[in-house]
Amino acid sequence: MRKKTRLILALDVTGKDRAISISKVVAEHVDAIKIGYPLVLGAGIGVIKTISELAPVIADFKVADIPNTAGLICARAFKAGAGAVIVHGFTGRDSLEECVKTGKEYSGDIYVVTEMSHPGAVDFMQPEALELARLAVESDAAGVVAPATRPRRVKEIRSVVGGLTIISPGVGAQGGSASEAIRAGADYVIVGRSVYNSGNPAGEAEKIAEEIETCR
Repeated sequence: MRKKTRLILALDVTGKDRAISISKVVAEHVDAIKIGYPLVLGAGIGVIKTISELAPVIADFKVADIPNTAGLICARAFKAGAGAVIVHGFTGRDSLEECVKTGKEYSGDIYVVTEMSHPGAVDFMQPEALELARLAVESDAAGVVAPATRPRRVKEIRSVVGGLTIISPGVGAQGGSASEAIRAGADYVIVGRSVYNSGNPAGEAEKIAEEIETCR
């Protein structure tokens, strides 16, 4: 993944044409584009390859299954052109290590969810987030996902993961601040609706990138 603007676009649209159009205009302002089930189910897995020609793609599949199935899902994502896959760690060490192993086979990265950005994450994920962060370190994952909506948690997770990459969702529509997340220890922030639902996605992405730049 590039590290120019430290901004990742979460492209949670469902139409292929719209996804490609948005990707083209924001590509110069983002370091990666995160694609999840809404777009893949709407446009087909081939859309990963198409968008990867514009910017590195993170497949946000939040993989959570037994080791064999988890490995198969990751392999399909990497074969389709993704440079990284987001997975859950709560399924246990064996499943996570299978994902990491598969990632290494395809020269791809695995990011482990520690704590999601929505309010409900405090119910069951937050109490175990630091343990999940430690598991990510021990399993040799490339990085973790930590919530921009709760910068204090990003700071706490950073204290556990050391030099691992932290990507931080929740900026914009969910109320998170790009600059606060970066100052708390995130390497990248993830922004979705406030960019792709705006009348000027490129301009909105550029504005957030400029905000991040002030933190350097």
